[in-house]
Amino acid sequence: MSGGPPKGLPSTGPHSLLDMPHPLAGSSSEEAVGGDSTPSPDLLMARSFGDKDLILPNGGTPAGTSSPASSSSLLNRLQLDDDIDGETRDLFVTVDDPKKHVCTMETYITYRITTKSTRVEFDLPEYSVRRRYQDFDWLRNKLEESQPTHLIPPLPEKFVVKGVVDRFSEEFVETRRKALDKFLKRITDHPVLSFNEHFNVFLTAKDLNAYKKQGMALLTRVGESVKHVTGGYKLRSRPLEFAAIGDYLDTFALKLGTIDRIAQRIIKEEIEYLVELREYGPVYSTWSALEGELAEPLEGVSACIGNCSTALEELTDDMTEDFLPVLREYILYSDSMKSVLKKRDQVQAEYEAKLEAVALRKEDRPKVPADVERCQDRMECFNADLKADLERWQGNKRQDFRQLLMGMADKNIQYYEKVRSAPVTPRPSREGSTRSSQSLLRGPARNPKVQSPPAPPASLTLGVSS
Repeated sequence: MSGGPPKGLPSTGPHSLLDMPHPLAGSSSEEAVGGDSTPSPDLLMARSFGDKDLILPNGGTPAGTSSPASSSSLLNRLQLDDDIDGETRDLFVTVDDPKKHVCTMETYITYRITTKSTRVEFDLPEYSVRRRYQDFDWLRNKLEESQPTHLIPPLPEKFVVKGVVDRFSEEFVETRRKALDKFLKRITDHPVLSFNEHFNVFLTAKDLNAYKKQGMALLTRVGESVKHVTGGYKLRSRPLEFAAIGDYLDTFALKLGTIDRIAQRIIKEEIEYLVELREYGPVYSTWSALEGELAEPLEGVSACIGNCSTALEELTDDMTEDFLPVLREYILYSDSMKSVLKKRDQVQAEYEAKLEAVALRKEDRPKVPADVERCQDRMECFNADLKADLERWQGNKRQDFRQLLMGMADKNIQYYEKVRSAPVTPRPSREGSTRSSQSLLRGPARNPKVQSPPAPPASLTLGVSS
C-alpha cells in the first residue's frame, strides 16, 4: 500500500495536533448559546447543524416543501441524488455471496467483499476477499482505537437467542449481509475513516489473520493519549451545546426503542393472524363440497381469503426485513455517539484538572505548560470531529428515515389495495346470488305442475247454515 490520503485530506498518522487541520471542519464561527436554562435539544441541534427537518410545524413537513408528488417520485428523486454522488466517489465496496463453512470445531458464514477504487493507496483497481463476522468486529475495534474522536458506525448484534432465531437460516444471513454491507458503505463514505490503514488492509489482505498476529502501526498520538485517560478526572459540566446533544441522543434512543417494541408486537400479531387466515380459508372450500347452489360463492370466499393472506405475508416480510433493521441500527448508532461523547468529556475533564493544577501553583509561569496545551488541542480536536460527524449522521438519518417511512407507507397502501381488489373467484351473478339467498329463506321450491286444491265454498267459510 502506498502513500497517504490525497491532497486536502490530512493523514491520520502521528503528526502534531498543532499542525493537523481538521478535515471535516465547517465554518469557523459558531453561534453562541446563551441563557440561564438549557435550550431545547431539538432547537439547539437545528440551530447548530442547520437541520431543518428537526423542527416541523404540527408534526408535518416544513413550510414550502409540501407537494402533491407521490412517495414513489420522492424515492426516485433520492435515488437520483445517490447516482450523482456516485459519480464523484473513488471507492466502492459491496458485501455479497454468503457461504457456510463447516469445520471440525465450528461452523460459520463468510461474505465476499468486492472493492473497486482509483485511489493511489490501492495497488490494484479491484479486490475480492472473504471475511467472517469476527473480522468485521476486529475492524471496528481497530477504528475505535486509531480514530477515537470519530463516530464509528455500528455493527449488527453478534449474538442471537438460540431456539428463536436460526443464525444459519437464509433470512437471517441475508439480513446480516445487508447490515454488514451498510456498515462498510458508511465507512467508505467517511472522508477520514475510509483512509484508515486498518480499513485498507481489511479490504485487500488475502490473509487477514496473519496481519492480526503481526500487528502494524502504533496508535496515533490522539488515540494513544485518549486510550490512557483514566476515570480519575471528573467533569464539572458539559458545555450547553454538548449537553443538548446528549439529551437529544437519550430521547432519540428512547423513542426508537418504543417504536421497535411496538413494531415487533404488531409483526407478532400479524403472523398469528396470518396463521389463522391460512386455516380459515380452506374451511369454506371444504364446505362448498357439501352445498349445491352455494358452492361457487363459498369457493370465491376461500380464494379471497387466500389472496388476503398472501398480501399480509408480504407486508410482514417487508416490516421484518426492511423496517426493523433500520430502527435497530440507529439505536446502536446512538449508543456509539454516546460513547464518543463520553470520551470527549474525559478529555475535557483532564484539561480542566491540569489547568486548575497550574493555577494553584505558587510560582509565576508566563507560559502555559506544554502538556496543558496538548490536552487543549485534544479537546478541540474532539469537539470539531464530534460536531462534524454528528452533522453527517443527521444528514444520513434524514435520508434513511425518509426512505424508510415513505417505503413503508407505499407497502401498506399496496397491501390494502390488494386486499380491496382481491377477486372472489368464481364470482356468481347478482341475480343468481339473490335467487340463492331467497331460496334459502323460502325453503324447497314448489312443483308448478301440482295445482293447489280449490277453495272451500263461502258458506262453509262464513259458517252459515242452509
